[in-house]
Amino acid sequence: MNICYRFEVVFYAVTVQESYAHPFDQIYYTRCTDILNWFKCTRHRISYKTAYRRGVRTMYRRRSQCCPGYFESGDLCVPLCTEECAHGRCVSPDTCQCEPGWGGLDCSSGCESGYWGPHCSNRCQCQNGALCNPITGACVCTDGYQGWRCEDHCEPGYYGKGCQLQCQCLNGATCHHETGECICAPGYMGAVCGERCPSGSHGPQCEQRCPCQNGGTCHHITGECSCPAGWTGSVCAQPCPLGKYGINCSKDCSCRNGGLCDHITGQCQCMAGYTGRRCQEECPVGTYGPQCALHCDCQNGAKCYHINGACLCDTGFKGPHCQDRFCPPGLYGLICDKYCPCNATNTLSCHPLSGECSCAAGWTGLYCNETCPPGYYGEGCSLQCHCANGADCHGVSGACVCAPGFTVSPDLIIQILIHFLSLLLSLSLTVSDVSGWQGVDCSILCSSGTWGLGCNQTCVCVNGAACDPMDGSCSCAPGWRGEHCQLPCPDGTYGLDCREHCDCNHADGCDPVSGYCHCLAGWTGIHCDNVCPQGFWGPNCSMTCSCQNGGSCSPEDGTCVCAPGYRGTSCKRICSPGFYGHRCSQTCPQCVHSTGPCHHITGHCECLSGFFGPLCNQVCPSGRYGKACAEVCFCTNNGTCNPIDGSCQCFPGWIGDDCSQTCPIGQWGPDCLNSCNCHNGAQCSPYDGECRCSPGWTGLYCTQRCPSGFYGRDCAEVCRCQNGADCDHITGQCACRTGFIGASCEQKCPPGTFGYGCQQLCECMNNATCDYVTGTCYCSTGYKGIRCDQAALMMEELNPYTKISPALSSERQSAGAVMGIIFLLLIIMAMLSLFVWYRQRQRDKGQDMPSVSYTPALRITNTDYSLSGENPTETTSQQFRVQNPLQTCN
Repeated sequence: MNICYRFEVVFYAVTVQESYAHPFDQIYYTRCTDILNWFKCTRHRISYKTAYRRGVRTMYRRRSQCCPGYFESGDLCVPLCTEECAHGRCVSPDTCQCEPGWGGLDCSSGCESGYWGPHCSNRCQCQNGALCNPITGACVCTDGYQGWRCEDHCEPGYYGKGCQLQCQCLNGATCHHETGECICAPGYMGAVCGERCPSGSHGPQCEQRCPCQNGGTCHHITGECSCPAGWTGSVCAQPCPLGKYGINCSKDCSCRNGGLCDHITGQCQCMAGYTGRRCQEECPVGTYGPQCALHCDCQNGAKCYHINGACLCDTGFKGPHCQDRFCPPGLYGLICDKYCPCNATNTLSCHPLSGECSCAAGWTGLYCNETCPPGYYGEGCSLQCHCANGADCHGVSGACVCAPGFTVSPDLIIQILIHFLSLLLSLSLTVSDVSGWQGVDCSILCSSGTWGLGCNQTCVCVNGAACDPMDGSCSCAPGWRGEHCQLPCPDGTYGLDCREHCDCNHADGCDPVSGYCHCLAGWTGIHCDNVCPQGFWGPNCSMTCSCQNGGSCSPEDGTCVCAPGYRGTSCKRICSPGFYGHRCSQTCPQCVHSTGPCHHITGHCECLSGFFGPLCNQVCPSGRYGKACAEVCFCTNNGTCNPIDGSCQCFPGWIGDDCSQTCPIGQWGPDCLNSCNCHNGAQCSPYDGECRCSPGWTGLYCTQRCPSGFYGRDCAEVCRCQNGADCDHITGQCACRTGFIGASCEQKCPPGTFGYGCQQLCECMNNATCDYVTGTCYCSTGYKGIRCDQAALMMEELNPYTKISPALSSERQSAGAVMGIIFLLLIIMAMLSLFVWYRQRQRDKGQDMPSVSYTPALRITNTDYSLSGENPTETTSQQFRVQNPLQTCN
């Protein structure tokens, strides 16, 4: 390609045979009256036969040179660019073909933002702030976007650069496609939405208040109330309907006798007069009313109704409480005509029918006129006293008159309760108790909260202080002081009688009882001298920090101090685009080919693949590509490496991932997209498509055979064939003409053979010679015929040309035969003498005939040479060059 051609005319004087019509004198015989010639007359005529002679052939040879604007480099014509192509290659004179991403006349200018490709001729199609790769035009998406033009958000569950980061959000939360920040589903909260809404809130961002009442809890997502046992309704404001109780009011009440069950627990609330778990029992004897809490006040052995307490009087008694006797006081009998014999003072009653005396406690006898014997007390004096510590036993109640400081023992409490009823019915007695002692047997001290004689004084000590059962003085518990232990220990003291001193540093005093320091917010330790550990704050460091991404919280109030690159109340948000560092107060530099603004923590530009430098404005050096230009290119054969992904842009004529494969046969040029137009087995250059002809062919597309006399690669070999033979334009092998053999056709056919390749055998007989070209027999003397197999007459022998025409020979033979029969005997002797004379004359004529050789005709069809009138015998080759002033460029 880019080759200009000129023509040179070259003359050659070579051994080339050409055919022409050669005249000769042909002798033939006719009948006549010449008796001396046996009635035959000799005649002459001019005949022509094909003969051959040598000639001179004129031919031209094409010379090549590089066209203007190109220079020769090796075997190629390379275009010349005045200005060196910085990022491209020179494809024609002063014309650069720029690599993708570069433009300008010399390919030294990088593409402006929004343009890409060779000569920056393509406009970027990127969206959502994505940058366009200046080389390939591929969009480099900002965080959170994907797609050919960065038009799509990341797929659900992914975020960030290249949508490669997987969301960590839980419970159905979605994450922001750019930052990965979790957007919680209703009912959840926290950095990764792993926490349910706190009690009392629900819904999106846990901002809605729960309406549930009576201890109901709401669902953290829908806010639907889950009511506790016994409540129902949308907000748990309605108790279970009658007959139902429990969770969701699903249980049936089992109360009897009209009892109502509690709507929460199902416990039966019995109607008046009934008791038991299911209200199935009447009140015990002596009780009545709701919960059987009322005691019957019926007298004289009467029974009361378990519902309303109405008394059922025995015979002889009347009144609402059966307190009245039918008989007047002091009388008894069916008609109340008898007087009672009882001591009225010591008698409780006299039965209105039988007159039997019922003695009061402490009295005995038939008529209640006798006191209880020592050691016994109570009704009928049937109970034995159990007093101790020198105490006396009261005859009526059996109560011990205790010494000061003692009270009744626990095992006698039951007896005291029994006697309490009897005391209500007995006469009022004045007992002189001994101070400090009490109880039936005066065996224990006064109970807590009482002191003095009969334990009838109430202690006035407070705050857990104990009082002395004898005199009521207060013994203060640790941390308290004062007469009644009503004052706490002064600040800085604690313990029993406030004798201990607090040892606290950063505290609001100490506990007056234990001395435990009340640390100020942000401090901890026994003496409040340790700052809260990382992640905790508040009083006694009991609160947990909610700061994220390395942020630390203030130990006093829990406010977050964010790490560089983060912001927000909980430090879960990165700096706004364009800012970085501590408190996001620093402005990012102007990053050029980066994934976006600078890194929110370091402020460094995060370069796209294929770029480096503080501002990502430098393309990777040759041989490097990828992120931070860390990858090594593997392109071969002058292939250029894409600085972004390392893909190879191959030099024309090469393909493959690493440009290691040549173009397939029949293809050439960049990416092997062009098809070769070479013929006759020629292969084209994979670089520029120039045809490299196979041996024997020439021309721009190898469509022309080598000129006559030349063969082989580039037609550079000269044929060595002789005797007018042509050589094969590919191998140079000689194609000998008829009658010649040998590698160079230098040998005539051996005797006895003739024709093409000397493959035919001569059929001449009688020592005749055979023409090595045509196989024509040259008969010896005395023979004739095509094969010289016939004897010849003397007269016929005089003309050697008779053997040329077989028809004339046959005619002479017939005439001679006839004449010979008639005159044979008469003229034998005359014939012999004439024959000798005639042969002598023919030999003299044969010496003046021209020498003519016979070879097959040579077809000359090439119009690039012409025959000249040079001496045909000249064997040396002479060349004369004539320059053609016209040139053609391909």
